[in-house]
Amino acid sequence: MARRYKPEKREISPDIRYDSVDVQDMINRIMIKGKKSTATRLLYDAFDLIEERTGKEPLETFNAALKNVSPMMEVRPRRVGGATYQVPMEVDPSRRKTLAMRWIITAARNRPGKSFAEKLANELMDAATNSGAAFKRREEAHRMAEANRAFSHFRI
Repeated sequence: MARRYKPEKREISPDIRYDSVDVQDMINRIMIKGKKSTATRLLYDAFDLIEERTGKEPLETFNAALKNVSPMMEVRPRRVGGATYQVPMEVDPSRRKTLAMRWIITAARNRPGKSFAEKLANELMDAATNSGAAFKRREEAHRMAEANRAFSHFRI
């Protein structure tokens, strides 16, 4: 049974330093227990580290990382006649960005290292160069979709 009510998307205002909605969205996802100023400081510190190490604009690295980690296909479970099939589906653009950010943050949190800002900076730089745990996660999603291509006629 489908849901009747779909809540409207909230408008996110751009961040202060880069005037980017994506950066503000990332800050909101990093935030724990409503501590937005802490999350903002952590992301900007990570951006400063990226600029220091690569000499490039950190926003470029951030956007490249998001683009590289965003999955094109994913598998979703679908019940057909008592059996559950993993059906490959194309990912909606907003979900693509959400998953990419979530995977980058999770990978950064699970990294060994000192501060979160340093771990996040390293993960973003890795993702921008098509490596790192978040990129592996995307490759895994694509592999699963490819392996279950036989069930693509069960599209939801």
